[in-house]
Amino acid sequence: MFKTIRNAWSIPDLRKKILFTLLIVLVFRIGSVIPVPFLDMGALNTLMKGVDDSGSMLSYLNTLSGGAFSNATLFAMGVTPYINSSIILQLLCVAIPPLERMAKDGEVGRKKIGKITRYVTVILGLVQGAAYFWYLYRSNVTVYKSGFDLVYSAIIIILVFTAGTALMMWMGEQINNYGIGNGISILLFAGIIARFPYTISRLAGFWKTGLEGSTEMLVFVPLWIVIFLAVIWVITFMQDSERKIPIQYAKRVVGRKMYGGQSSHLPIKVALGGVLPIIFASSILSIPSTIQMFWQPKSGFWVSFFNAFSTEGWLYMVLYFIFILAFAYFYTAIQYNPIEMANNLKQNNGTIPGIRPGQPTVEFIQKILSRITLIGAMFLALIALVPLIYTAATGMTGLSMGGTSVIIIVGVALETSKQLESQMMMRHYKGFLD
Repeated sequence: MFKTIRNAWSIPDLRKKILFTLLIVLVFRIGSVIPVPFLDMGALNTLMKGVDDSGSMLSYLNTLSGGAFSNATLFAMGVTPYINSSIILQLLCVAIPPLERMAKDGEVGRKKIGKITRYVTVILGLVQGAAYFWYLYRSNVTVYKSGFDLVYSAIIIILVFTAGTALMMWMGEQINNYGIGNGISILLFAGIIARFPYTISRLAGFWKTGLEGSTEMLVFVPLWIVIFLAVIWVITFMQDSERKIPIQYAKRVVGRKMYGGQSSHLPIKVALGGVLPIIFASSILSIPSTIQMFWQPKSGFWVSFFNAFSTEGWLYMVLYFIFILAFAYFYTAIQYNPIEMANNLKQNNGTIPGIRPGQPTVEFIQKILSRITLIGAMFLALIALVPLIYTAATGMTGLSMGGTSVIIIVGVALETSKQLESQMMMRHYKGFLD
């Protein structure tokens, strides 16, 4: 990756794109430390003191926003509204025929889907900003408590949160148009990377605790680093892993020329759903702990219920594993249609060696997809559960580098490297043809 960046930096056009991308990231980080008005920052710091250890939806949002959420800054909502909007539109394109036809309508259809995604993003940002303000108000963080001043401050705070969401979406699009591409993912990557100093300080704190008497920490801290590097290696290996289904195209004569007859393959990635199954599963399982932060029961059944859903509980881990498997199969089902894949092969005179066209091909592709999905889902579950199990076993909480974060970091880094390589290759061929 570093070699690719160095080679791209030597090309003036790509150097400008890299500098533009870095400028947008700098603006994003500046906006991530500018707090919204009308808040008591002392009360906010007290409220958010243990958010990274809570395992709630707030902890999840704080990690993805690079700490901007816990500081109630301009970009506190992060890119989460845009991600949710994209996922919602992706699911609706499968369920609603007009949207499905629009998605298949080439570039024009994609532009219309993109426009709808932007509107939904702003709406979700508005709803999420209003919910966050209500949480801050209930927690006595707002400066004004009643009357017109409260209404005015509420409108300003919610609009600032919403404007931050729209601005981040716009910055991501600018990176796509004038930068190195993959804009929203790069902003998400920058937010997670910004949590590295906090993670290092936590590790240093645990190491200091080990030096002061808790000698087991002198083993747990280096072991965490080793596991972290091993997880990165596994993710890097699995990201590019794929199952290649061989395809043989029949020969056909058109006029005086013969076409076809060549062999190819149909690649199916092992990690079909990427990080989405983990995002879905963690979002659902964080609902109970988020409700607990708003309700905060003192005793009784509900205390035991909420404790069972803590990130260190066995019930949470079991449900997390099951939900990741379920969402992995669900995402594969809506993304890949074996019947459509078999029909496309038949229309192009392609067959899988040893498999008859039609229903046998559908069943063969379905069996391959089922096996690959299981392997990919098990891989995601392993990556997601290893940090949780290690935290529960060692007590090293608040490191903010869970499976979701690591997969996003590695995935975006690999994708950005590939985009730079493709742009360098395009530039080479363009110069050669000119």
